[in-house]
Amino acid sequence: MTVLVDSWGWIEYFNGSAPGKKVRELIENSREKVIVSAINIAEVYNSFLRDFPYPDNERLAEASREAMRQRSYIFEVDENIAVESARLKHKMKWGIGDSIVYATAKREGAKLMTGDPHFKDVKNVVYLGK
Repeated sequence: MTVLVDSWGWIEYFNGSAPGKKVRELIENSREKVIVSAINIAEVYNSFLRDFPYPDNERLAEASREAMRQRSYIFEVDENIAVESARLKHKMKWGIGDSIVYATAKREGAKLMTGDPHFKDVKNVVYLGK
């Protein structure tokens, strides 16, 4: 099975939270193929820039980027993903980032692992939130 770990999952992974431990198990100890969208890298990188003081934020952001690169396959946003994400954004009323991530998972036949509440009852989502 292929699993796209979204930004929420990666942030929990880096924080070492209870849901993050489930993500860690998937990333580090399973035989699942782990993928991410390039948009996930931007969102996680931004969270480190926003949540930590300078200059640690730059170092931590780069470390998170490198960890994601080493532990998953990165998918760029191409024209087909862009168009499908626009359709999803219109239909589901999600933000464009979430739409891109879901469109990427859908195209790759992947489950989406997240804890974002608006994905709670969506098909092919492994929901780790409350």
